[in-house]
Amino acid sequence: MDMNASVVSDFILVNLFGRSGSHQILFSLVATMFVMGLLGNAVLLFLIHEDPRLHTPMYFLLSQLSLFDIGFPLVTIPKMASDFLRGEGSISFGGCAAQIFFLTMMGVAEGVLLALMSYDRYVAVCCPLQYPVLMRRQVCLLMVGSSWLAGVLNACIQTPITLHFPYCASRIVDHFFCEVPALLKLSCADTSAYELALSTSGVLILLLPLSLIATSYSHVLKAVLRMRSEEARKKAFATCSSHITVVGLFYGAAVFIYMVPGAYHSPHQDNVVSLFYSLVTPTLNPLIYSLRNREVRVALVKVLSRAALRLNR
Repeated sequence: MDMNASVVSDFILVNLFGRSGSHQILFSLVATMFVMGLLGNAVLLFLIHEDPRLHTPMYFLLSQLSLFDIGFPLVTIPKMASDFLRGEGSISFGGCAAQIFFLTMMGVAEGVLLALMSYDRYVAVCCPLQYPVLMRRQVCLLMVGSSWLAGVLNACIQTPITLHFPYCASRIVDHFFCEVPALLKLSCADTSAYELALSTSGVLILLLPLSLIATSYSHVLKAVLRMRSEEARKKAFATCSSHITVVGLFYGAAVFIYMVPGAYHSPHQDNVVSLFYSLVTPTLNPLIYSLRNREVRVALVKVLSRAALRLNR
């Protein structure tokens, strides 16, 4: 089969679930988490928009994280659910390209955003008097714009290169969505040079933000330990620990997929880890921030109180 023929052919995605009762329960759990994640992030976005006390740089950056956490599951879970319900998992070449583009874009953009959020916490804790200047609106917009730009540039490079290879062998992708490493295994051309370039760039894309995060939080930790006020220490630990937890969830999965050589993990493990970062982490993020941040809890109570008053009228 030539390359042109491969372009118009569909790929077949392997579903995570079988048809047994236990798998149907697992599917129901995934569907429930999907809905919870969308609602949680939508509520967080609504609260940040509605409450003036949340109109700060930290929550502006957090609103962008919520957008990514809405986008990740939307790109993968509805298609997986549709395949499960229909009993087949075909995806067009264009659909596969769209999944690769949006996932690689959001993955890199979120990684950069998490690093910039750590810088925000560094400035807030270590340079509080300079915070209004260092984190003014123009700087926040530049930070968000740079994270989106990094993601778009990465997607614009990876997507066409990945899909220009001829796929003339099996059309079965051993994954529940189109991900670059899984797709490259199907190519009948030599992709070793590209895979090496991907691994190298993946290490750089992961290590550079992680270095900024580690540097920021080492300074934050020193500053927090020097604080005399117990209340100030608790507040700093609460906001910073929320972000560190989110960073750990996101980068833990990313390091496993892109930095651990493929020979050391199976397709099944890749599926589980991919489900984790595309569904579990986006579902947990709003819970982590809302439960550990007093400002978000207060804003939620305020909105619910208003709604209750309107219903009682």
